[in-house]
Amino acid sequence: MMMTGEWITIIEQAEGLADMLLSSDVVDEYRKAYDAVYTDAVLVTEIQAFTAMKERYEEVQRFGRYHPDYNIVMKSIRVQKRNLDVNERVAALRLAENDVQYLFDQVGSIVAKSVSDTVKVPAESAFFSGSSCGDGCGTGGSCSCSA
Repeated sequence: MMMTGEWITIIEQAEGLADMLLSSDVVDEYRKAYDAVYTDAVLVTEIQAFTAMKERYEEVQRFGRYHPDYNIVMKSIRVQKRNLDVNERVAALRLAENDVQYLFDQVGSIVAKSVSDTVKVPAESAFFSGSSCGDGCGTGGSCSCSA
């Protein structure tokens, strides 16, 4: 494909939009929340332990109640998840992640609609739940849209 002045303008505009998003307050808050979680050595150790337990959980799920460690793993995973869920830093990170996702969903929808009203956007988040497409639009799932 030949690079034209129009393509260069589009690329420059896209880079400018990306720079604006990355320098936004929402992304800045996310970075602060991320740093607060991942600079705490104790919390990082808890996250790593939870990740390891998730792998054991997936193994146990393959066999269900018949796995010899079923009860131990099920109880342990719930306790570890609860400990992470009540941690203020982890909760702040999750909220910041949701805010960033919402911002990206809004921008994605605006860009899609500026291209065409018939452009299908992924409907995996709550931002798109009110659309006429419902779940699965643009993700390969069934969709009741008439494009």
